[in-house]
Amino acid sequence: MPDKLLIAYIIADALFLGGGAAMLAVALTSRDKIQSAPTLDNVAERLLLSHCPQLGLIIWFLTLRTRSTLNVAWGNETPEVQSLLQQRFNCCGYLNSTSPPYQVDSTCPTDLDAAQKQGCVGPFSNFANSFLDVIFTADFGIVAIDAVLLLCIAMVLKDRKERARYRLIDAKNGFGTI
Repeated sequence: MPDKLLIAYIIADALFLGGGAAMLAVALTSRDKIQSAPTLDNVAERLLLSHCPQLGLIIWFLTLRTRSTLNVAWGNETPEVQSLLQQRFNCCGYLNSTSPPYQVDSTCPTDLDAAQKQGCVGPFSNFANSFLDVIFTADFGIVAIDAVLLLCIAMVLKDRKERARYRLIDAKNGFGTI
């Protein structure tokens, strides 16, 4: 019958394997989302996922610079994607309708309509923060499972070394192994 230490190790190992499988599944589904054509429903997620490693580090270290980082991402996108983002968040331009200039679409058909709507910086950065928070929380949760696995490995190694030592002592004293 296995002891409690070995059972704890097996459970931690299974959690580690599950975390690795979850990370692989998320990576594969994210890659598929990034490679898909932008639509009104997926345009914001697609843009954030394609910039996730850069945004992740920058947001984690410099959380107050989220808006400027998204501004760079916005400026690098095509006018079609910017238009889809405007429609998704019901806004015109990034900071406002003139900076950078808005894309003419059903949300912003004229200069007057565009001037009356807010820029996309607020809604887009709020969406980005909540979207990326889920990703970071899951990633750091998996890191915690990895740390528990390392502790379990250390405990199993210590227990086995201790048992081998006692077996050697018992064998020298003529009692045999435990």
